[in-house]
Amino acid sequence: MESQFRSVIRQKIIDSQATSLPVLTRRDVWLPAVKGKATAVIGMRRAGKTSLLWQILTDKVAKGTPRDGLLYFSFEDERLADMQVGDLDMLLELFYQINPAWRDSRQASFFLDEIQMVSGWELFVRRLLDTENIELFVSGSSARLLSREVATCMRGRAMEAVVSPFSFREMLRHAGREPLIPTDRLTKAQRSQIDKDLLDYLAIGGFPEAQGLDMRNRFELLRSYVDGVLLRDVVERHNLNHPQVLHWMVRQLLGNAAGSFSINKFFADLKSRGVSVGKDTLHSYLAHLEDAFLLSSLGLATDSERRKQVNLRKVYPVDTGLMALFDRSGKANVGHALETAVLHELQRRGSQVNYVRTAAGFEVDFCARSLQGDVSLIQVCADTDSAVTQEREVRALQDAATDWPDASLQIITLHQPKTQWPPEIQVSTASDWLLG
Repeated sequence: MESQFRSVIRQKIIDSQATSLPVLTRRDVWLPAVKGKATAVIGMRRAGKTSLLWQILTDKVAKGTPRDGLLYFSFEDERLADMQVGDLDMLLELFYQINPAWRDSRQASFFLDEIQMVSGWELFVRRLLDTENIELFVSGSSARLLSREVATCMRGRAMEAVVSPFSFREMLRHAGREPLIPTDRLTKAQRSQIDKDLLDYLAIGGFPEAQGLDMRNRFELLRSYVDGVLLRDVVERHNLNHPQVLHWMVRQLLGNAAGSFSINKFFADLKSRGVSVGKDTLHSYLAHLEDAFLLSSLGLATDSERRKQVNLRKVYPVDTGLMALFDRSGKANVGHALETAVLHELQRRGSQVNYVRTAAGFEVDFCARSLQGDVSLIQVCADTDSAVTQEREVRALQDAATDWPDASLQIITLHQPKTQWPPEIQVSTASDWLLG
């Protein structure tokens, strides 16, 4: 068996280092840079983790690193199905047999994809970090390489790089229409195209494989993504006793994107159907869905842990393209899709995000604290031309500002408003803000 693995591993190393570098849409993913740490590339299935590994490798070639010092190796290969952690030493041994000049004196870079296929992989990776002059990037399906588990398995030896579906800018880049000048210098024709592209983005979403598909094929593709997450990353992974309850929960969460979700209310609804399942189980199901990157939930912006616990959470899908799969109204909810896109962009920029509910009962979509500590109160509204809508959005921001006096106040909307807004409120079109 070892000789069989040896020949396969050797050939895969040779083929990987000889293959042409793929031409891929460039991703704007933040990459950690901490000496002595591995980089764990994580995220939902089909979001582009493998592509990011190749992008990093390609960047190193462009900066002058010889190809023989770079190794991309995928363990998703049926010929390696029975590999054990002890067999991983062959990868190291054969790499240096083929590329002896890189042993110790020069730092090689390993890109180990789907490494979770080998049980005990983290022991091998930690030993490489401790004993070899190798820069490590690891990735794999979220079923066995979850964000929480990376930190546990690697015992603080790995930093996370989270890959999400395309941002609006990345989608435009993929389509060959990324604006390379500031948005305030776009012509009227370019502005009209950007506005159309944004509406398409909100409907189609950012999964790379979904771009350019007709509606039926896109829906079937995205549905297969959701089914894969539920079956492989949640049900099988955690050996759930109530998979039907999980499916009901997902339908409710994704069918009410950007809405509030109450475990207590969902529990009561299940009880009325005669379904017996504990509240703690439902809390764990929600946590599993977040760990699998299918959705994210926001808590109330407050220093009180009690208020955080008793208030509802707002839930957002990982991609706006998933919303139409579960929305029973049959209508495109552009406002909630836009709110979801803004949240994802805030998260890409590294902001800590919550929502606000004031003592008077007004709600602000986002309270975002940047990496620099700046706080923004943000309302997202598709159409602000109505006087009633404008009054509602302004009143909520101004009321919240009494508790957040140092926060900037922002409105993000699809189109430039025709009316004047209070001077303390900054109004941005969504396309300008998303491309900013």
